[in-house]
Amino acid sequence: MLTIQDFLAARHNLQQVIHCTPLDYSKTFSSLSHNEIYLKLENLQKTGSFKIRGAFHKIASLSDEEKKRGVIAASAGNHAQGVAFGAAHAGIPCIIVMPESAPLTKVEATSDYGAQVILYGKNYDEAYAKALEIQRERGMTFVHAFNDRAVMAGQGTIALEILEQLPDCDVIVTPIGGGGLVAGVAMAAKLMKPDIMIVGVEASGAACMKESLDNKQIVTLEQAVTIADGICVRTPGDLTFQVTRDFVDHIITVEEEEIARAMLMALERNKMVVEGAGATGLAAVIYDKLPVKGKKICVLLSGGNVDVNFLSRIIERGLVESGRYLRINTTVPDKPGVLQDILKIFGDERANIIGIQHHRMGSRVMLGQAEIEVDIETRDHAHQERILGRLQDAGFSVVTR
Repeated sequence: MLTIQDFLAARHNLQQVIHCTPLDYSKTFSSLSHNEIYLKLENLQKTGSFKIRGAFHKIASLSDEEKKRGVIAASAGNHAQGVAFGAAHAGIPCIIVMPESAPLTKVEATSDYGAQVILYGKNYDEAYAKALEIQRERGMTFVHAFNDRAVMAGQGTIALEILEQLPDCDVIVTPIGGGGLVAGVAMAAKLMKPDIMIVGVEASGAACMKESLDNKQIVTLEQAVTIADGICVRTPGDLTFQVTRDFVDHIITVEEEEIARAMLMALERNKMVVEGAGATGLAAVIYDKLPVKGKKICVLLSGGNVDVNFLSRIIERGLVESGRYLRINTTVPDKPGVLQDILKIFGDERANIIGIQHHRMGSRVMLGQAEIEVDIETRDHAHQERILGRLQDAGFSVVTR
């Protein structure tokens, strides 16, 4: 479908425009795996995501007449910014249709690149339909987020960089949404190094590509729900489906809690902000889901655009999943010294109290009783089990939340 010349042409168009992002060996994630783990840091790319590669190359490949009419796209975030950047660089009109629920920070970032942003619809599908309507009315070129040969060629330039930075790379691990990234990377990598293994990772709540491959035809999910909004796609592209089927060796899925923990570990251990989609490969490493041992593996961190408010919730979720945060609720006799007995157990176990509430009134509190809710910081799940065991041995009936 694409040749090495297509990928080299894309690389030529992207020269002097994008960053050749670092490939960083991670001692932390290697220690969690039976492999050598290297991280391709596309979260440090311009616009905060790999999406600029495909979008910019697509726009640069347009004819002069097509450029005069301008470009249009539908996106809730990263693709929007990539298209807006590419259009601004080319000096051409650009419209981005975004769902009304799109985060304000992403709307503002897209607008700041010079695009006209139209907020329409409750979800991506409605925004996509509106963008196609405008495209037909105005004759603009639609820049698809993944199901486009030029877009795939642009994304595939990542593989060229990886194999220059790590020529003996055995495996490339990449997220999968609609399939543009994994298709481009897989084709380019296999053309350069036919024996390299490509592993795609999907969120289990939006595994449209795996479902399609399992059924040997394109499948549209009834719904796609995941914190990894960059890969929250219900239907893969027909082009990307074919390429993935022919060039990708394995597809695995990761759960929401696993993605959250991977985001938290990247932040804590590697000092990197990685969005949910970009953390799926790390989640596969942490939970030992990769189908190889003793290999040099490049994990692609596809982006780092995370809303700050959402990031705080992800951190909380990651802390819970890793056993470092626990909320305890118990009902006790309302008499002096009971609360002190509970707090002494926390103190003995070196558990840090984050917050505490003590209620004598409520629908669940009987006369002569008090309800106590405590948020504590713990070391791991074993630490939590030890604390809960001591509370139960002391006669406290405990509910965790």
